[in-house]
Amino acid sequence: MHIRFDVPADPAYPSRVAAALGNVRLRRFGYIGAVLTAVGVIGLVVSRGFGWGERSSPLWTALVVAGVLSMLYRPWVLARARRRSGSYAVEGAYDITEDNIMMRSGSESGGIAWDGVAQVRDAGDFWVVYVGRMPATVIPRWLMSAEDAETLRAHMTERGLLPRR
Repeated sequence: MHIRFDVPADPAYPSRVAAALGNVRLRRFGYIGAVLTAVGVIGLVVSRGFGWGERSSPLWTALVVAGVLSMLYRPWVLARARRRSGSYAVEGAYDITEDNIMMRSGSESGGIAWDGVAQVRDAGDFWVVYVGRMPATVIPRWLMSAEDAETLRAHMTERGLLPRR
Protein backbone atom coordinates (compact mmCIF):
# COMPACT_ATOMS: atom_id res chain seq x y z
CA MET A 1 0.00 0.00 0.00
CA HIS A 2 1.25 3.46 -0.88
CA ILE A 3 -1.20 6.35 -0.72
CA ARG A 4 -0.09 9.85 -1.50
CA PHE A 5 -2.22 12.98 -1.70
CA ASP A 6 -1.75 16.72 -1.39
CA VAL A 7 -3.40 19.19 0.96
CA PRO A 8 -4.07 22.54 -0.73
CA ALA A 9 -3.30 25.84 1.00
CA ASP A 10 -6.97 26.38 1.80
CA PRO A 11 -7.70 28.80 4.69
CA ALA A 12 -10.71 26.66 5.65
CA TYR A 13 -8.67 23.44 6.05
CA PRO A 14 -7.01 24.26 9.41
CA SER A 15 -10.36 25.22 10.88
CA ARG A 16 -11.85 21.92 9.72
CA VAL A 17 -8.98 20.07 11.38
CA ALA A 18 -9.46 22.11 14.57
CA ALA A 19 -13.17 21.32 14.51
CA ALA A 20 -12.56 17.58 14.02
CA LEU A 21 -10.06 17.43 16.87
CA GLY A 22 -12.16 19.72 19.04
CA ASN A 23 -15.29 17.66 18.58
CA VAL A 24 -13.46 14.59 19.80
CA ARG A 25 -11.78 16.24 22.78
CA LEU A 26 -14.45 18.72 23.86
CA ARG A 27 -17.60 16.62 23.54
CA ARG A 28 -17.50 15.66 27.23
CA PHE A 29 -18.02 19.30 28.26
CA GLY A 30 -21.44 19.23 26.63
CA TYR A 31 -22.37 16.06 28.50
CA ILE A 32 -21.12 17.41 31.82
CA GLY A 33 -22.95 20.68 31.21
CA ALA A 34 -26.20 18.90 30.42
CA VAL A 35 -25.97 16.88 33.63
CA LEU A 36 -25.13 19.95 35.75
CA THR A 37 -27.98 21.92 34.20
CA ALA A 38 -30.47 19.09 34.72
CA VAL A 39 -29.42 18.60 38.35
CA GLY A 40 -29.63 22.34 38.97
CA VAL A 41 -33.11 22.68 37.45
CA ILE A 42 -34.39 19.62 39.33
CA GLY A 43 -32.86 21.00 42.54
CA LEU A 44 -34.53 24.37 42.02
CA VAL A 45 -37.93 22.78 41.40
CA VAL A 46 -37.69 20.39 44.34
CA SER A 47 -36.36 23.02 46.77
CA ARG A 48 -39.16 25.45 45.89
CA GLY A 49 -41.72 22.66 46.28
CA PHE A 50 -40.54 21.88 49.81
CA GLY A 51 -40.15 25.50 50.80
CA TRP A 52 -36.36 25.59 51.20
CA GLY A 53 -35.85 27.52 48.00
CA GLU A 54 -34.38 30.62 49.59
CA ARG A 55 -31.63 28.72 51.42
CA SER A 56 -30.58 26.39 48.59
CA SER A 57 -31.46 28.52 45.58
CA PRO A 58 -27.91 29.93 45.13
CA LEU A 59 -26.47 26.40 44.95
CA TRP A 60 -28.93 25.20 42.31
CA THR A 61 -28.61 28.43 40.34
CA ALA A 62 -24.82 28.05 40.37
CA LEU A 63 -25.18 24.50 39.01
CA VAL A 64 -27.45 25.70 36.19
CA VAL A 65 -25.05 28.53 35.28
CA ALA A 66 -22.03 26.20 35.41
CA GLY A 67 -23.86 23.69 33.22
CA VAL A 68 -24.83 26.26 30.60
CA LEU A 69 -21.29 27.66 30.54
CA SER A 70 -19.88 24.14 30.18
CA MET A 71 -22.18 23.46 27.23
CA LEU A 72 -21.12 26.75 25.61
CA TYR A 73 -17.40 26.04 26.11
CA ARG A 74 -17.07 23.70 23.11
CA PRO A 75 -18.69 26.06 20.56
CA TRP A 76 -16.62 28.94 21.93
CA VAL A 77 -13.33 27.00 21.59
CA LEU A 78 -14.22 25.82 18.08
CA ALA A 79 -15.17 29.32 16.93
CA ARG A 80 -11.94 30.71 18.36
CA ALA A 81 -9.90 27.97 16.67
CA ARG A 82 -11.59 28.66 13.34
CA ARG A 83 -10.90 32.36 13.65
CA ARG A 84 -7.24 31.88 14.57
CA SER A 85 -6.42 29.04 12.19
CA GLY A 86 -6.98 30.89 8.90
CA SER A 87 -3.39 32.15 8.96
CA TYR A 88 -2.06 28.57 9.14
CA ALA A 89 -3.09 27.67 5.61
CA VAL A 90 -0.05 26.16 3.87
CA GLU A 91 0.33 23.45 1.27
CA GLY A 92 1.01 19.99 2.57
CA ALA A 93 0.95 16.33 1.70
CA TYR A 94 0.37 12.89 3.17
CA ASP A 95 2.37 9.82 2.27
CA ILE A 96 0.85 6.70 3.84
CA THR A 97 2.41 3.24 3.63
CA GLU A 98 1.97 -0.08 5.46
CA ASP A 99 4.57 1.08 8.00
CA ASN A 100 3.80 4.74 8.70
CA ILE A 101 1.96 7.97 8.05
CA MET A 102 4.20 10.78 6.84
CA MET A 103 2.84 14.32 6.84
CA ARG A 104 4.33 17.47 5.40
CA SER A 105 2.98 20.95 6.05
CA GLY A 106 4.89 23.88 4.65
CA SER A 107 8.53 23.39 5.57
CA GLU A 108 7.83 20.95 8.42
CA SER A 109 7.33 17.21 8.24
CA GLY A 110 6.69 14.40 10.66
CA GLY A 111 5.54 10.85 10.81
CA ILE A 112 3.77 8.28 12.90
CA ALA A 113 4.53 4.57 12.74
CA TRP A 114 1.43 2.39 12.54
CA ASP A 115 2.89 0.30 15.38
CA GLY A 116 2.53 3.34 17.66
CA VAL A 117 -1.11 4.02 16.76
CA ALA A 118 -3.52 2.93 19.48
CA GLN A 119 -6.78 3.59 17.64
CA VAL A 120 -8.40 5.53 14.83
CA ARG A 121 -11.79 7.22 15.16
CA ASP A 122 -14.11 8.26 12.37
CA ALA A 123 -14.87 11.99 12.72
CA GLY A 124 -16.89 13.09 9.72
CA ASP A 125 -14.53 13.94 6.88
CA PHE A 126 -11.49 12.83 8.88
CA TRP A 127 -9.99 9.85 10.58
CA VAL A 128 -8.48 10.95 13.89
CA VAL A 129 -5.31 8.97 14.64
CA TYR A 130 -4.50 8.37 18.31
CA VAL A 131 -1.10 7.63 19.79
CA GLY A 132 -1.90 6.43 23.26
CA ARG A 133 -4.92 8.41 24.46
CA MET A 134 -3.98 11.60 22.62
CA PRO A 135 -5.10 12.50 19.10
CA ALA A 136 -1.88 12.81 17.10
CA THR A 137 -3.07 13.71 13.62
CA VAL A 138 -6.02 13.60 11.29
CA ILE A 139 -6.29 12.01 7.87
CA PRO A 140 -8.65 13.93 5.55
CA ARG A 141 -10.67 11.37 3.60
CA TRP A 142 -12.20 13.82 1.14
CA LEU A 143 -8.76 14.65 -0.29
CA MET A 144 -8.15 11.00 -1.20
CA SER A 145 -9.58 9.07 -4.08
CA ALA A 146 -12.40 6.69 -3.15
CA GLU A 147 -10.15 3.68 -3.90
CA ASP A 148 -7.35 5.00 -1.67
CA ALA A 149 -9.79 5.74 1.15
CA GLU A 150 -11.19 2.22 0.97
CA THR A 151 -7.68 0.71 0.84
CA LEU A 152 -6.66 2.71 3.91
CA ARG A 153 -9.87 1.80 5.74
CA ALA A 154 -9.21 -1.88 5.06
CA HIS A 155 -5.62 -1.52 6.27
CA MET A 156 -6.70 0.17 9.52
CA THR A 157 -9.48 -2.36 10.06
CA GLU A 158 -7.05 -5.22 9.48
CA ARG A 159 -4.72 -3.75 12.11
CA GLY A 160 -7.63 -3.50 14.57
CA LEU A 161 -7.56 0.31 14.65
CA LEU A 162 -11.02 0.85 13.15
CA PRO A 163 -14.11 -1.25 13.90
CA ARG A 164 -15.47 -3.37 11.11
CA ARG A 165 -18.52 -1.93 9.31
